[in-house]
Amino acid sequence: MNPSTNLIMKDEPIVKSFTQVEKWLLGSLAALSLLIAAHGPAAAADVSPDVLVKTTTQEVVAILKKDKDIQAGDTHKVYELVDAKVLPNFDFNHMTMLAVGKYWPRATPAQRQSLIQEFRTLLVRTYASSLTEFNNQTIEFKPFSMTPGATDVTVQTQVKQPGAQPIPIDYSMEKTSFGWKVYDVVIDGVSLVTNYRSSFGTEIRQSGIDGLIRTLASRNQQNTGHQPEKPGAGMDKKSHSTHK
Repeated sequence: MNPSTNLIMKDEPIVKSFTQVEKWLLGSLAALSLLIAAHGPAAAADVSPDVLVKTTTQEVVAILKKDKDIQAGDTHKVYELVDAKVLPNFDFNHMTMLAVGKYWPRATPAQRQSLIQEFRTLLVRTYASSLTEFNNQTIEFKPFSMTPGATDVTVQTQVKQPGAQPIPIDYSMEKTSFGWKVYDVVIDGVSLVTNYRSSFGTEIRQSGIDGLIRTLASRNQQNTGHQPEKPGAGMDKKSHSTHK
C-alpha cells in the first residue's frame, strides 16, 4: 500500500491525505456518465459494467487532454460538467447510507435527505477538483467476468504513472432499473465510503447527526465559488482520533 493511503486509514476529522493522482482517479468516475450522455439512459442500461467503465474512462481522458479550460483549472466549468454528467451515475442514497453506517437507522427521513444532499455536494467538489489534475496517467483494465443475473460487481483497473508503483482502483457497482451505478471506489485497498464512515462516525459521536449535517453544510457553503475540497478536508477541527 502506498504511504499516502496508509494515512487515509487514520480516524481523522475527515481525512485529507489523498495524493494528486488518487484525487484524479476519483475524478475518473466522471467518465462513467459520458456513455449515458452520448447514447441515452436506455442504451446505457444495456451496457455491461466493465464496458461502461472502459469506454467512458477512455472518452473522459480524451476530453481532459483537449479541454484547455479544465486544464487551466476552470472549476466552474468542471462543476457544470460534474453536475450534468456525473450525478446520474451514482447511487448517492446507497453511498450515504454506507458512509453514515450504524448511525443511519437513527436518522429521521429529513436528516437522511440532508445527509444525502450534503454528502453529494462534498463528493461533487472532490471529483471536480480531481478532474483538473489529470497528468497523462495510463489506465489498465483487468479481466472481468460476472455470473448471469449478477446485480453487484467489482470492476478492477490499475493506473500506471512514470516512476511510481501502479495504483489499483476497484469500482463497486450495482445493477438498478436505470443501469449500473457506482456506490464505492476502492483505491489501493482503501474504500472511499469506509474512509468517510470513520470520520463521520467521529463527528456524530461528538455532535450528533444534526452536528454532522451542520458541519458538512457549513463546509460546502464556505467553499462555494472556491477551489473544491480534497477528500475529507475541513471537518470540525476539534475532533480527535477516536477508533471504533
